[in-house]
Amino acid sequence: MEDASAAVVVDARGIVTGWSEGARRLTGHPAEEAVGRAARELLAGDTPSGAPPVPSGDVVLRHRDGRPVPLHLTVCPVSGAGDAPGGYVITVGPPGPVGSPLVGQAFQQASMAVSVLDTEQRFLRLNDLAREALGRSEEDLLGRSFLDVVGRTERTLGLHRQLRRVAETGEPLHHESFGRAPGDSRLHAWKVEMWPVRGPAGEVVGTAMAGFDSTEQHHARRRLALLNGAATAIGTTLDVVRTAEELVELLVPGFADFAAVDLLDWALGTEEPPALPDSEAPLRRVAHRFATGGAPGTDAPPGRADAHPPSSPSARALREGRAVLGRAGEPDFDRWMRERGAPRPVDGVPAPAGVHSLLAVPLRARGTTLGVALAVRTTHPDPYVPDDAVLAEELAGRAAVCVDNARRFARERATALTLQHSLLPRELPGQAAVEVAHRYLPSGSAAGIGGDWFDVIPLAGSRVALVVGDVVGHGIPSTAAMGRLCTAVRTLADVDLPPDELLTHLDDLVTHLAAGHRDDMGELGATCLYAVYDPVSRRLAAASAGHPAPALLLPDGTCRLVPLSAGPPLGVGGLPFEVTELRLPEGSVVALYTDGLVEAPGRDIDHAIEELRRALAVPADSLDSLCDSVLKAVLPGEPGDDVALLLSRTRALGAEQVATRNVPPDPAEVPAARQWATERLTAWGLDEIAFVTELVVSELVTNAIRYGAPPVQLRLIRDRTLICEVADASSTSPHLRRAHAYDEGGRGLLLVAQLTRRWGSRQTDGGKTIWAEQPLPDG
Repeated sequence: MEDASAAVVVDARGIVTGWSEGARRLTGHPAEEAVGRAARELLAGDTPSGAPPVPSGDVVLRHRDGRPVPLHLTVCPVSGAGDAPGGYVITVGPPGPVGSPLVGQAFQQASMAVSVLDTEQRFLRLNDLAREALGRSEEDLLGRSFLDVVGRTERTLGLHRQLRRVAETGEPLHHESFGRAPGDSRLHAWKVEMWPVRGPAGEVVGTAMAGFDSTEQHHARRRLALLNGAATAIGTTLDVVRTAEELVELLVPGFADFAAVDLLDWALGTEEPPALPDSEAPLRRVAHRFATGGAPGTDAPPGRADAHPPSSPSARALREGRAVLGRAGEPDFDRWMRERGAPRPVDGVPAPAGVHSLLAVPLRARGTTLGVALAVRTTHPDPYVPDDAVLAEELAGRAAVCVDNARRFARERATALTLQHSLLPRELPGQAAVEVAHRYLPSGSAAGIGGDWFDVIPLAGSRVALVVGDVVGHGIPSTAAMGRLCTAVRTLADVDLPPDELLTHLDDLVTHLAAGHRDDMGELGATCLYAVYDPVSRRLAAASAGHPAPALLLPDGTCRLVPLSAGPPLGVGGLPFEVTELRLPEGSVVALYTDGLVEAPGRDIDHAIEELRRALAVPADSLDSLCDSVLKAVLPGEPGDDVALLLSRTRALGAEQVATRNVPPDPAEVPAARQWATERLTAWGLDEIAFVTELVVSELVTNAIRYGAPPVQLRLIRDRTLICEVADASSTSPHLRRAHAYDEGGRGLLLVAQLTRRWGSRQTDGGKTIWAEQPLPDG
């Protein structure tokens, strides 16, 4: 017999007389070996004797190479002479109750791909789905080995090893794979169950394999994994560009072969969004990423702004506020690719493989569109589908919120920084008392700008106040509170209060501010250090409200901390502040700083202060150079908190610049005081201002004698201005008043105010001091 079916013809004695090509393929015996042999000799094991020559039903044949082959035989008798059959026709099928049409149909029509193989992984039977998955007819598959049919790839070799293991161990296995099926360009995910097929004696005679196409479930799991990954991978920093980079890193290569984020220009700055969105506004490339190579027509360099025509996917996504799907072959898509410079066919030669599917998704947050995210597929065989668009919109929405948060943070940071710079001194006025240099470094952390500040305030008598403080918290509220405190310190310093009294008044102010703004400011607290240096006495008086003690660098190169008694922070209320006084050699450097310089999580503050002392002791050309070297040595990197550093090198006014005279409390001594002042100015070469100085001395000394209490002392200080001071033991402060036409007095202080640059009074331990400043003559 030459047909392809597996059939055998035997005579009445059971001798094979016909052998089909299908029988040869199943058993390995060619027709010349089988014909003439007893059919029972081809069976494995003993079979019951009797007619017919071989039993119908499930049997095990012995292959030519010795292995068993489970089969189902159907024996049909052929009529002969009389009642006895003249022979038999035996047809072959797979093992099992195939005699039932319903069972056979169930096998063929199963919703999963089922196939049966022998122990050498040769196909014995396959159902319809299995044949469709392999892309071949049953005649092309039966008897062929698994690897010959599916080819040798990493995926198929792994599946082949699992089949061999089932045949060898007799244990079922579960296998999952993802790849292309033979004859299909799309990627599929498969869940495969493999189990052994056993003969009557329990021996393994083959393997069965059932595969379920789980592509949709696979894609669903990958989408869920992308969403879970987005929760942790996007928005790790408050930086717009980095957030865009995190989005494209998440998309490539799992979801796209190329991804990009294009933002509107205003989204990269600190401006508010426009009232009317413009879908034709140019988009600036912020980040992009390739899986391999490039994507034709999409590789605009980061930083470049491009205008997109209304029909382009990006413009449509901006205009419509939804994801736009584009595929090769669509007119708008092909036109856009040509406009973007994608390769075209030349002389009939097809263009290189390029973009075949694209998703443009608007980045929308809080009702505002910030830009567009692009996802492109080139080598990935599957085009984007609506489910992919839903996923992309979810990912883009999360990224857009993070981008908007970063933009808002940048805006608040810029606002706080601008406000803080407007409150901090830009150029400190020249001082005879000290030479100063300063540095301010805003925080680089996500917490925002803090409330650190510093100031140098000129005081009467050539003295100077050095201030440094730190408001609790970050952001605009802390900066605003810092502005209030900075203004309050300047106001209280103008009254010329001692350091401890000034901090007491400042503590009351913070307490009142915190009590009056609990809803929007929460707990308001601050630290502050206030110090006053007198270049005449070379004494430094300082008090601290919970602030780190300043470092002192002496002219001999030794450096130590000033032994301050650290009082409570501002806002605690009810606790006193103590003043520490010490005499400084000329040329000493006082270093005031905020805690951001020496404190950080996980950092030993004692070690940091020791580093500060060593850095201050390193010789430097100037105070500015010393500031830079201190920051470089003490700060480990970008500060996590604001850092303010104020260095002040002390100066001293020598005896030739200060003149003092005790004045007896007698009005007759006023002319003598004027004469003494004139002689002192002549010695200093200041005759040009002697007339005004005489008037000032006359009025101030007269008031001290008339309204004050002895002792009375007159002091002249030649600094950058001429300062006239009159001290007495009375604590009553003078004030200007309007004199009537016939009043004999009341015009003295008004005259002093008109003739001098500025005047004032300050309380001292022994009474008060009234002072007035005159500008020195030019030259």
